[in-house]
Amino acid sequence: MLRLSQRGRRNIEGWIFIGPAILGILAFQFVPILVSMYASLTTWDGMNPPEFTGIGNFRRLVVEDTFFRETLRNTIVFTLGHIPLTIVIALMLALLCNLNLPGISIFRTAYFIPAVSNVVAISVVWFWIYQPQNGVLNSMLSRIGIEGPAWLSSTTWAMPAVIMVSVWQGVGYPMVILLAGLQGIPHELYEAARIDGASQWNQFRKITIPLLTPTLFFLLITQFISSFQVFGIIYVMTQGGPANATSVYIYYLYQNAFAFGRMGYASAMAWILFAIIAVVTFVQWKLQKRWVFYE
Repeated sequence: MLRLSQRGRRNIEGWIFIGPAILGILAFQFVPILVSMYASLTTWDGMNPPEFTGIGNFRRLVVEDTFFRETLRNTIVFTLGHIPLTIVIALMLALLCNLNLPGISIFRTAYFIPAVSNVVAISVVWFWIYQPQNGVLNSMLSRIGIEGPAWLSSTTWAMPAVIMVSVWQGVGYPMVILLAGLQGIPHELYEAARIDGASQWNQFRKITIPLLTPTLFFLLITQFISSFQVFGIIYVMTQGGPANATSVYIYYLYQNAFAFGRMGYASAMAWILFAIIAVVTFVQWKLQKRWVFYE
């Protein structure tokens, strides 16, 4: 009878423990990736058998589909508005929350709550805040003599309004990450700078920012990925309108998959999105050597 060594038994026990997780990854991640890869090369509505078309979906997206380029442009505009505002405001909040003040934990919790709140609930609340006639925002503006626009019905203001909501909802997570980075900076560096006569601004510029660059680099990558995948706020508040001014990449992908019945086309869009994120992340990774400082 075959007798296993103690190490062999422990290996078997380990595989038994991680087996369910591996099966879950295979069933719900790896297999769907393979299906999506094949579907991107077919014409498929999700119900009938797919018809193989090769790179036809990709050619149509890149060459023929002008609306695809418009949604990509809208997504870039959203990203360029969302990332700088989110990181700057998150850094300001992190600096405030890093102060040793009574009850500061209450403010930390308050700033973080939107990040873990339901995006649909947040979008509905802000939808009513943006109402042109009875909305809270325009009512406040009217009290100081400013006539607020029809935020979500204006091709000019709809995207800034959506960006504002996304920043309000998403600033809590980078704030916590930056707060952890601030608390990891040795206090001895600030004490030495104060002894040398450095001002608060010079301490921030010469100590805080350089030592936060690894954290900022991480946030740039994660915020770029999340910005290119924005969906919930758009779906609830504008549904891509007005006049497609807020129709972003993922919303168009969703429409192709579940509204237009073009699963193969949507799968091709998903792989193009993967390529865009992979290329931009690779470029960011290469450029980090120029501005990211590690201790």
